[in-house]
Amino acid sequence: MPVIALLSAVFVVGFEQLVQWHYGPSGIVGLLLLSIGIKAKSPTCYSIGAVVLALMVAGPAL
Repeated sequence: MPVIALLSAVFVVGFEQLVQWHYGPSGIVGLLLLSIGIKAKSPTCYSIGAVVLALMVAGPAL
């Protein structure tokens, strides 16, 4: 069981570092809002996070 928790923690930290490297601080804010909203079951919070991430991804295409 501890191995699974360790692997998931490494995956999450790696994913956050990838987002921060590629999208900068605003990408981290969007990811943070999305994850907090999902954990707290707050539709407003995760919707704002999803919109921020979508704007970061679609920004160059706009």
